Amino acid sequence: MNKQATVDIGRRHIGEGEPVYIIAEIGINHNGSLDLARKLIDGAIFAGADAVKFQKRTPELCVPRDQWHLERDTPWGRITYLEYRHKVEFTYEQYRTIDRYCRARNLAWFASCWDEQAVDFMEQFDTPLYKVASATLTDHALLSKLRATGRPLMLSTGMSEMGQIDAAVEHVGHHDLMIAHATSSYPCPPEELNLRMIPTLKAAYPGVPIGYSGHEVGLAPTWAAVTLGATFIERHITLDRAMWGSDQAASVEVMGFHNLVRNIRDIEQSLGDGVKRIYPSEMAAMKKLRRIKDTEPSHASS
Repeated sequence: MNKQATVDIGRRHIGEGEPVYIIAEIGINHNGSLDLARKLIDGAIFAGADAVKFQKRTPELCVPRDQWHLERDTPWGRITYLEYRHKVEFTYEQYRTIDRYCRARNLAWFASCWDEQAVDFMEQFDTPLYKVASATLTDHALLSKLRATGRPLMLSTGMSEMGQIDAAVEHVGHHDLMIAHATSSYPCPPEELNLRMIPTLKAAYPGVPIGYSGHEVGLAPTWAAVTLGATFIERHITLDRAMWGSDQAASVEVMGFHNLVRNIRDIEQSLGDGVKRIYPSEMAAMKKLRRIKDTEPSHASS
């Protein structure tokens, strides 16, 4: 049985007994604008996130050929879907700027790579881990490419059944692996969140940190995920949910993200250790209000 309890992510650890690792997913919410990406990074720092995440694709490999020439309305006018996918991909120089920007602010950043060329591209930067997007969980060639980098992997499990998750985990192994429960609908209706999968995954993969990648509207389910044992949290961040883009409506605005992080930290403190005790703050009330005193209380009892 795998005994690994935590995964090292730069200066931080993800796993049981560690503070919840909070990821602000920028994804493609930058809409191809480096200035907007900087503002989202600043928002994530203000909110107290531990990292930001981007997405990297090679459009010709990730867009099915029968969709290349389908036209759609975009901020750049009516263009083909393939052209749109290129518009939201950052270049090497733009990612160099992002890398410098994050490092200067002591913020971790990484990306989900959707194809093998994207892995080669991202290997030009020293990011602390890679995310396996839910859509690529069954792409074992891509999993092999990602595993060969030697970096920790965060495996997202949306649009998947347990057999597919088992196959992916068997393919990459348990070492330096994290698994995120997710449902891949944007936004996701509450009845499809199925947060009880978090303890199910914890039981299925002992020693592997389990987290939650949420796409719901609102914050309460993400807080519930923490109480159910999620060791890392990923939510999309945006400057305005009404902005153009496929992920904006399922994202959290900066002040909402600040509240998300603040309350996660409160939840961590409030969960305690499950051992019943009388706290010093209760002593005065006990002396004043308890009429029948049987024995002197111990300071801890089961």
